[in-house]
Amino acid sequence: MASQIFVNLPIQDLTATNSFFAALGFEFNPMFSNEVATCMLINEHAFVMLLTTPFFGTFTPKPISLGNESTEVIMGISVETREKVNEMAEKAISLGGTEARDPQDHGFMFTRSFHDLDGHIWEVFWMDPNGIPEAS
Repeated sequence: MASQIFVNLPIQDLTATNSFFAALGFEFNPMFSNEVATCMLINEHAFVMLLTTPFFGTFTPKPISLGNESTEVIMGISVETREKVNEMAEKAISLGGTEARDPQDHGFMFTRSFHDLDGHIWEVFWMDPNGIPEAS
């Protein structure tokens, strides 16, 4: 059986966050969603738990790193083409996200990064595995 990964992120406004990611084409698992959390599906083995900040705080005694104040993690998500990279990044920005840095074109890999509504960084990338340079 393949392992699954659940990334947990603190968010401020569950309704706005759900609308943002739904407009980007993501779906949610209603079995693991309620008034304080939403389970966003990435694929059959990867999920993002979007948790209201107070609920997120019940899982850790440590201070919570809020995306608008600091960076603890960058979520990378692959798409099928360079065009899809631009489509997702541009749509995220049109929905209220902000560009996190300039596009990066390495020939075999193209990335764009955006901040979601809570300031978390999402790096959307396309990569041609046949074009990866050999390690020296």
